[in-house]
Amino acid sequence: MEGMTQESEIVRAIEALMFVSDEPLTPAVMAQALGVDRNTIESSCRMLQSLLEERRAGVVLREVAGGWRTFTHPDAAEIVESFVLSTRQGRLTKASLETLSIVAYKQPVTRHQIASIRGVNSDGVLKALIERGVIEEVGRDETPGRPVLYGTTPAFLERLGLPSLAALPPLAPLLDAVEGGEAPERDRTKVVVGDLDEAAASTLAREGTEPEPGS
Repeated sequence: MEGMTQESEIVRAIEALMFVSDEPLTPAVMAQALGVDRNTIESSCRMLQSLLEERRAGVVLREVAGGWRTFTHPDAAEIVESFVLSTRQGRLTKASLETLSIVAYKQPVTRHQIASIRGVNSDGVLKALIERGVIEEVGRDETPGRPVLYGTTPAFLERLGLPSLAALPPLAPLLDAVEGGEAPERDRTKVVVGDLDEAAASTLAREGTEPEPGS
């Protein structure tokens, strides 16, 4: 896109990018997206930070992990917590269903393996699924750093009405549905996700809508 020239346009664009991003945005990424230099991005972020505070917005902009990201305002923490807890039994998001499907079929699986398959950081989604009681830590991988391994819980089987993991739709026919069975692992998993979504639709997703976790 052509580079922006009006400071107000840049600030508005940055706010929009923050709204759709589930991870901190670096100045370099924003500069490329908006066609401006990094110094302009830095100054515009600080301006947006001040504007949000001045208008007593419900979110704040913070510089974290080498980038910028919006967070709910600390003053709203109590009401946000109450809302999140009240909707924990609501509908699972597409990201949650996708992550849950990966854990169900690949378990035991690490955060890194899940992120590699989905192509996006899944920490927030994992946390939400743990809070729902459908996945849990099941051990440690015997690799450097000994990362945590995740698996499904008995509650997962109960809510899907399955007697055991063996009752999940078999993987081979689903993988064969992908031409030649040679598609990347992430694409093959999406085929499986679609099948599990059908089963989950009437059990895990009966009412309401779960807010997307910071994924």
